[in-house]
Amino acid sequence: MKAIDIIHAEHRALGAIVQAFRFVLDGIRAGTLQPDFVLLDALIEYITEVPDKLHHPKEDDVLFVKILEAVPEAAALIDKLKADHLHGAQRTHALRAALQAYQAAGPAGFAAFEAQALTYIDATWKHIGIEEQELLPLARQRLAPQDWAGIDAAFAANKDPWSGPTGEYRALFSRIVAMVPAPHGVGPA
Repeated sequence: MKAIDIIHAEHRALGAIVQAFRFVLDGIRAGTLQPDFVLLDALIEYITEVPDKLHHPKEDDVLFVKILEAVPEAAALIDKLKADHLHGAQRTHALRAALQAYQAAGPAGFAAFEAQALTYIDATWKHIGIEEQELLPLARQRLAPQDWAGIDAAFAANKDPWSGPTGEYRALFSRIVAMVPAPHGVGPA
């Protein structure tokens, strides 16, 4: 069940990113932070690259398949989580477009961008909650040791959510941490 530890770590990494994202949005809205479009773009890049392209496909193609084989009555839960993955990818695309519109419009474009970002953030927290509270306990209880071998191998290939399989996300995560002001990063206030 090493995959469960990896999934928890990936959720924590994504949680750190969306928490930092909300912190930055709150600061811009309050006027305590100036819009940093490079930072906002990096946050969106992380959620596009890591959850959408690395984490969710492993769940869809490996974990969910094994759960459905062992627990057919979990179909509604799996369908909901797969739909969340699809909608999440659509939301990140919409979020990127909203960032471009915000950049073009200036301060007048912030409200629309923030609304799109908060929709993504709120949906992400709900999704993580369902996986952590419903899916993973079900998998832990109902999957056999032989099921876990393939799941563990697939998720172990991810390495860790801060660096990625070949280290391709290490620089991105470090850049985000360096740009986000304390307490969520080490960037300038």
